[in-house]
Amino acid sequence: MTELIQESLFIDYTPTQKLHLRYIAQPDASGPAVFFMHGAVENGKIFYTHSNKGIAPFLARHGYRCYVADLCGRGESKPAINKGASYGQTEAICQEIPAFITHIQQHCGEFPAYWIAHSWGGVLFNSAFARFPEYIKSVKACAYFGSKRSLYNRHISKFIQGNLIWYWLAPKYAKKHGYLPAKKLKWGSDDETVKSHRQSMQWAKVRPWIDSDDGFDYAKALKDKALPPILHIAGIKDKALAQPIDIKKFMQESGVGIQQLNVYGRNKGHHHDYGHIDMLTHPQAQRDQFQDVLEWFEKYSS
Repeated sequence: MTELIQESLFIDYTPTQKLHLRYIAQPDASGPAVFFMHGAVENGKIFYTHSNKGIAPFLARHGYRCYVADLCGRGESKPAINKGASYGQTEAICQEIPAFITHIQQHCGEFPAYWIAHSWGGVLFNSAFARFPEYIKSVKACAYFGSKRSLYNRHISKFIQGNLIWYWLAPKYAKKHGYLPAKKLKWGSDDETVKSHRQSMQWAKVRPWIDSDDGFDYAKALKDKALPPILHIAGIKDKALAQPIDIKKFMQESGVGIQQLNVYGRNKGHHHDYGHIDMLTHPQAQRDQFQDVLEWFEKYSS
């Protein structure tokens, strides 16, 4: 098996905060840089393990230089989210993503040409394209795993995970603790600030794609823009958080560029019926969607 290196890179984000990037590549690799963004109640570990499982090591074995982000307070970014943390998704879009990109450029000498996101990470990425349209020309292609903005599906599990937990219970826990202790509650692999939960909850409902901080209209900014080609990946067992109807609505509000939606499950000829998380963590993913991401990137390599 191809030898890989993993290294933690830390960014001095504020005088009291450090952002974490996990660099995964072959020794002396010089291939294109890939920028990874996790979703809500998550961190970058959705894309890799220290034993080199996951899509980041998979792409690294094919020569890519992979940079996996931990948003502020998540994963190995310091300090962890705690009571009173005041930042949210506006800061992630307007400050943290640019800080990650700048550090990637300093580390490898080039702009990250390929972007990969899971779940809410795709919303953050497209929001960054809206805020910083100069990024669009520098990105060759993207792949989004289970990314949607608003939930349109009416499956019973959506009402449990969305309406009951995210819209009703989560605000109560966030108010009680001063942040959302999602990891302790076993709702995810990491916590959320009150603001990040509130802002993502607003957008997950069928409402306009407008920033609650400054009124920036993301949908309006993207309406006539062609984003980099995006491969959207859906799991056939992902009934609550990213059904095809939810992803298609997100695609419709994300400009006029090339977008493709693939659904992964045994009845589609794949090796597993994938859900929202195991679309990235199941061992068979490297034979299915990981391989398709590799081909997608190669298709748009020139």
